[in-house]
Amino acid sequence: MKINWKVRLKNPMFWIGIASAFVLTLLAQLGMDFSNITSWQSFFDALLEALRNPVVVVAVLTATCNAVVDPTTAGMSDSKQALQYTKPKEK
Repeated sequence: MKINWKVRLKNPMFWIGIASAFVLTLLAQLGMDFSNITSWQSFFDALLEALRNPVVVVAVLTATCNAVVDPTTAGMSDSKQALQYTKPKEK
C-alpha cells in the first residue's frame, strides 16, 4: 500500500474527511448528536464509552479507512501520478 502521505497531510480536505469520519461515526454509533456534547468532559466521556464498544471502534476505523482510500484507483494505493506530487494538485 503506497500512499503519498506527505501530500495528503498538507491537504485540509483530508483532515476534514478524517475528522468527520471519526466524530460523526462516533456520535451516530452512540446515538448522540452535537447538542449532547456541551463540554470537553462530555466529549471525552463519549470517547471513552466508544473505546469500550468494539462495534464503535470497527465502525470508526472503517469510516477512517474510507476517508484515506482514493476511490479513483484500484486497491488502496495512490496512482503513480499521485505518488509523484509534492503538494496537492491544483485544478
